Amino acid sequence: MSRTIPARRGRPAAAPLPQRKTSLSLRLKRISRAWQLYVLLAPAIIYVLVFKYWPMYGVQIAFKNYNPVDGFTDSPWVGLTHFIRFVNSYQFGQVVGNTLWIAVLGLLLAFPIPIILALLVNQLQSERFKKFTQTVLYSPAFISTVVVVGIMFVVLSPRSGLVNNAIQLGGGEPIFFMGSADWFRPIYVISDVWQNAGFSMIVYLAALAAIDPALHDAAKVDGASKLQRIRHIDLPGIMPVVTILFILAIGNLLNVGFEKALLMQTPLNLSSSEIIQTYVYHAGLQQAQFSYSAAIGLFNSLLNLALLLVFNTIARRANQATLW
Repeated sequence: MSRTIPARRGRPAAAPLPQRKTSLSLRLKRISRAWQLYVLLAPAIIYVLVFKYWPMYGVQIAFKNYNPVDGFTDSPWVGLTHFIRFVNSYQFGQVVGNTLWIAVLGLLLAFPIPIILALLVNQLQSERFKKFTQTVLYSPAFISTVVVVGIMFVVLSPRSGLVNNAIQLGGGEPIFFMGSADWFRPIYVISDVWQNAGFSMIVYLAALAAIDPALHDAAKVDGASKLQRIRHIDLPGIMPVVTILFILAIGNLLNVGFEKALLMQTPLNLSSSEIIQTYVYHAGLQQAQFSYSAAIGLFNSLLNLALLLVFNTIARRANQATLW
């Protein structure tokens, strides 16, 4: 017969530490080892929390009939009333259409031009001329938007403007560019490209600098021309950066520059210059419709978020670089 062996009695073994406490202690040790990096990171985290996340608390007024006396919490709840009002308003098509026109035109022109500039500047042989070209191209980014718009009003003036003087010398009639609804979009997009293309070029130049020079040396030995090296080495080398920046540009598509549009806006070009951002300004600050303007701003942000999610999914399925 089998004999049952009694369990040995003695001091029970010590219970293992919980996994959560162990992982927490390891994280604290890692933080203590690199505390200087976290100190450097703290201002950026505080900025994002205070100016990006904390204001989300006020988004609730888009679903309420906000009254400053009652505050955020005590104002009456109205649900989607303000969103329905904006969609059904007669200005909805005009405002959204103007925003989309400017955004799409800006994306088609402003996105590829910095890539082309970076590829051309990267091929320059003289380092001195290369640095001079970079400085000339990205220096407009440091000019204030107010100054840029002032320059445009002076240069495009129908009486004394340089452009209209050239048109008159050619036998044409002067054009009131800043007062024409048809010219607002081209002027806005061209001025935006002139001001920001050089600064965006720096990102692509940094990506080109990370490409192994041995690839270009091997291509030269094989007899590849500059265009062939750009096509088969430079473009594939910066494609992950291009994809990431394109997704970010799509996610920011409807955030057309408010300051420049407002400064360029006149009663004569209002039919094409009234965009979502300026409409929110007029409705929210000038007419004190806080809940209505908050609903329009939230509507714009949700559209941007939807575009970002869609194009990020498309890039992931195409095996390209993605945000997540």
